Amino acid sequence: MTETTKSLVKETVIAALGTLVADGVIPAEPLPAFSVEIPARSELGDFSCNVALAASKTLDIPSRKIAELIAGNINTEGSVFDKVEIAGPGFVNFFVKETWYGAAVNGILKKKGDYGRTDAGEGKRVLVEFVSANPTGPMHIGNARGGALGDCLASILEFAGYEAKREFYVNDAGNQIEKFGLSLDIRYRQELGEDIKFPEEAYKGGDITEHAKAFIAERGDRYLNVSEAERRKALVDYALPINIKGLKDDLLKYRIEYDNWFYESELHKNGAALKIVETLKERGHTYELDGAVWFEASKFGNEKDVVLIRKNGVPTYIVPDMAYHYNKLAERGFDIAVDILGADHHGYVSRMNAALTALGINAARLKVIIMQMVRLVKGGETVKISKRSGKAITLNSLLEEVPLDAARFFFNLRDANTHLDFDLDLAVEETSKNPVYYVQYAHARVRSVIRRLSDEGITRAPGGSLTFSAKEERDLIRKLAAFPEEINEAAKAFDPSRITRYIAEAAQLFHKFYDTCRVRGEDDDILQSRLALTEAAGVVIKNALTLMKIDAPEKM
Repeated sequence: MTETTKSLVKETVIAALGTLVADGVIPAEPLPAFSVEIPARSELGDFSCNVALAASKTLDIPSRKIAELIAGNINTEGSVFDKVEIAGPGFVNFFVKETWYGAAVNGILKKKGDYGRTDAGEGKRVLVEFVSANPTGPMHIGNARGGALGDCLASILEFAGYEAKREFYVNDAGNQIEKFGLSLDIRYRQELGEDIKFPEEAYKGGDITEHAKAFIAERGDRYLNVSEAERRKALVDYALPINIKGLKDDLLKYRIEYDNWFYESELHKNGAALKIVETLKERGHTYELDGAVWFEASKFGNEKDVVLIRKNGVPTYIVPDMAYHYNKLAERGFDIAVDILGADHHGYVSRMNAALTALGINAARLKVIIMQMVRLVKGGETVKISKRSGKAITLNSLLEEVPLDAARFFFNLRDANTHLDFDLDLAVEETSKNPVYYVQYAHARVRSVIRRLSDEGITRAPGGSLTFSAKEERDLIRKLAAFPEEINEAAKAFDPSRITRYIAEAAQLFHKFYDTCRVRGEDDDILQSRLALTEAAGVVIKNALTLMKIDAPEKM
């Protein structure tokens, strides 16, 4: 109803302006863009329009005067609006009739689990690629944030009418696999008694040693006297599937299930990687210099040109990535490809946009979400982590410290492009300071109210006329009614944190309503109205938590 009513506000304002033009009161000038918002303070109305401020310069009339003229030409009789007022420098504020609140609550209760679902996406196909951790070790905190963001975003896109798919891109080729083989090789030889120094650039995690020990237990020392290449291949072929299975298992524990796992190695095996280079050559976007093949990326908005094939004939990492994105958008036909990447990928984005444009694909179809770093905090102090030294905090170790619900909620508290302080102490605290506990407690309170009244033989009479006059009731209803619009805005901005913040605000308004407005013991019409509102709040809270794959508890 929020979105519908905003549209009605715009239509009403435009009709009033049309009357003013027809009467010669204001000149016939193109109307500039204006917005309709929900005021932060309910005494300023239910909906506020800034059209007078937007049109003041164009019409050469003071904004306050324009607002007065508009308000004077609005007849609220027969509409959903009770009255129109002017505020400040020229905001036109609309107050809805009491029946609007009852209709909003009944609308929520009618749709229940589908409340908030929209068709804004028009069935467009979106591929959300996220986490995509190198399979050379366990997932760390950055991967955990990316997992929560990507999974929640895919759910929101589905709820907003898109056909959304989740994909994990397995980097099982290239430099990181070579380094993985080197690391395993050295540990294998050390475990078998060789006095050999461990390279500084190698992976130092304890998992590398465990793989080496397990490989020895299964196959002994038979690979000591073979070639280095054969030994490393055997070690990688042994350890890599174990790591990939570990990633899958960890992600399932994190409530993430992918529609597809796409392997980089396939792009090399089927020739897709080198085919991209040939396509760029055919389009005239490459040249040779010092024995290497270069892509003229600077002609397509990138800061400088990019090496595709080194002088030793080996493709650079960007080549399979180009092939992968071409596969998403051209071969598999997704309308939009969403990548959730780490903070060190800013330069990568411009290179990939340049490549797509050169390949004849609209680069605007690639939406890249740059995810900033996570800082773990415990006891007010930063928890020191170092991936290089092998002492990184893994997803599993995090979930040993904090509940899974808290992890998913906290990682979605902030926009992806902002740094996140993850307070480990707050995440386990069972007080109103902990946002996920506060939201879940709101749902538990809803269920408690319904349960207690049901035990007394009191249930909600569906479809009845509802009355709401208290400020706390109306504030809560306005927030609940805005849920579908919040879904659309979150999908449009590819920002799942909007829903996390929204539901935290909705829970706060429910707690205020619960503390102020008695349900049990009131006259029947008030009791039924407040019981309906309580149930509606539960619907919205549960729907939002379900999108985030967070439990909505019946009791706490």
